[in-house]
Amino acid sequence: MQTRITRMLNIKYPIFQGGMAWISEARLAAAVSNAGGLGIIGAGNAPGSMVREEIKKIRELTDRPFGVNIMLMSPQVEEVVEVVCEEKVGVITTGAGNPGKYINQLVESGCRVFPIVPTLALARRLSRYPIEGVIAEGGEAGGHVGDVATTVLVALLARELKIPVIAAGGFADGRGLIAALALGAEAVQLGTVFVCSRECRVHDNYKKAIINAGERSSRVTGKMVKRPVRCLDNKLMRYLEEMDRKGVSPEKFEELAAGSLRRAVEEGNRETGSFMAGQSAALVNRVSTAAEIIEDIMSQARETGDRIDKILKE
Repeated sequence: MQTRITRMLNIKYPIFQGGMAWISEARLAAAVSNAGGLGIIGAGNAPGSMVREEIKKIRELTDRPFGVNIMLMSPQVEEVVEVVCEEKVGVITTGAGNPGKYINQLVESGCRVFPIVPTLALARRLSRYPIEGVIAEGGEAGGHVGDVATTVLVALLARELKIPVIAAGGFADGRGLIAALALGAEAVQLGTVFVCSRECRVHDNYKKAIINAGERSSRVTGKMVKRPVRCLDNKLMRYLEEMDRKGVSPEKFEELAAGSLRRAVEEGNRETGSFMAGQSAALVNRVSTAAEIIEDIMSQARETGDRIDKILKE
């Protein structure tokens, strides 16, 4: 299955692994890259020195292409940009903001840049820069999200832009991959399903929470303070939703949520942890290796493609 993205990045399958803060470390990213996808290290709020260590680790674990996700809300963003430029990381994805001020610096260092965009307006603005493509992330995704449905956003961007579009938000299997390609995307980015990979470092409670989730098990908090984040429902999420409705300041909201992702990832705290996950959690029902996840996706994609081809011919 070859697209502009697979040919551009020299990867076997059109599958990106989302660069999730506290979750997407070198071991997981390397496993995805070795299985034919594009593994991505999530920089999150980590300092540049820690990101550099993860880059060095992944280079010991794979000789395949990989990327780093830069979270633009991080107080360490300037430092992380310097590190990925110095380390000549081949692929950079960016999230939680507009990366315009960093794009030329990244490109001049040899990075291929793929910003995550939640709207057509931002995609249009960024397409004026020397980026290689955009990741269209719909409101179904986990973590920081917009509010446009993935299907609509991907179709709009594929119609409007000349550069490749990667679809993110709501995808976890081969049927989703085929659907994304049908909408005009040239790859998908998956996060939630890879949280349930054996190589992922998160606490077992995190994986169990995803496996047990249904289609209505997640909620978005922080809408009023313009910090929308989708997580699995629990006591903390309901409390943050209440505080958001009461009109707390963005600073107070961030204070209330501080440390909650770490509590989910490292402690598995079911009540006060932020179990970031997309609506696709409902499609995930077991823990597998990253290679098994990708093999299952591609096998189902081929079966789905054959079925659609048969329908179209009848």
